[in-house]
Amino acid sequence: MIIIKSEQEIDIMRQSGSVTGLVLKELESFIKPGVTTQEIDQFVEDMIRDHDMIPSFKGLYGFPASACVSVNEEVVHGIPSKKRKLKEGDIVSVDVGSTYKSYVSDAARTYPVGKIDPEAQRLIDVTRDSFFEGLKFCKVGYRLSDISHAIQVKAESEGYGVIRDFVGHGVGRDMHEEPQIPNYGAPGRGPRLAKGMVFAIEPMITQGDYEVETLLNNWTVVTLDGKLSAHYENTVVITDGEPELLTL
Repeated sequence: MIIIKSEQEIDIMRQSGSVTGLVLKELESFIKPGVTTQEIDQFVEDMIRDHDMIPSFKGLYGFPASACVSVNEEVVHGIPSKKRKLKEGDIVSVDVGSTYKSYVSDAARTYPVGKIDPEAQRLIDVTRDSFFEGLKFCKVGYRLSDISHAIQVKAESEGYGVIRDFVGHGVGRDMHEEPQIPNYGAPGRGPRLAKGMVFAIEPMITQGDYEVETLLNNWTVVTLDGKLSAHYENTVVITDGEPELLTL
């Protein structure tokens, strides 16, 4: 069942989303060669707590950190480490959630580390652009899979793979609510969108094939072919007009 949020609930989520978005914006200047993934995690946690909110990911399903920090071929759920230093030319995806008054916001960005290869930058750009293609269908009356289809068409038209094993989702009191929102599929399927639905829409796009595997830590997901992956996500509210981005 898709939970329709009230205006009061959405207002709480706006406050949560503004902090999640701010954290991701501030990371643009924090992330540089030599920074460890653990330092990124600490930066995220400190900033969320400084705003009197709770890091949504810490302890969620047993996850040990406040941010998922995934480098290069890591798709999602990278575990921060004091030993993992970013180096010039890396790309790093950071997935962040803030909880305020029991309501969650969820968003992710992929960042360049210093000067990166133009093809890596293109992957980051197309991943972001595929989100905004999907966003065009986040309006009352469209069907859920119209979002999915638009993301897939944009990414694949640019020569990239679209991850199948991990998807977007509803978000509210819980990090993962119904419905699941794949980043691929035929249009015109699934429930019609209605005012008050809130989704975390999150294209995960790769330079190569969409096949993935999970590392022995049982968390970190990597591309099977070892090629780069990028991630772009926002918490989105369906309104009676244009969609509202809570985390941008």
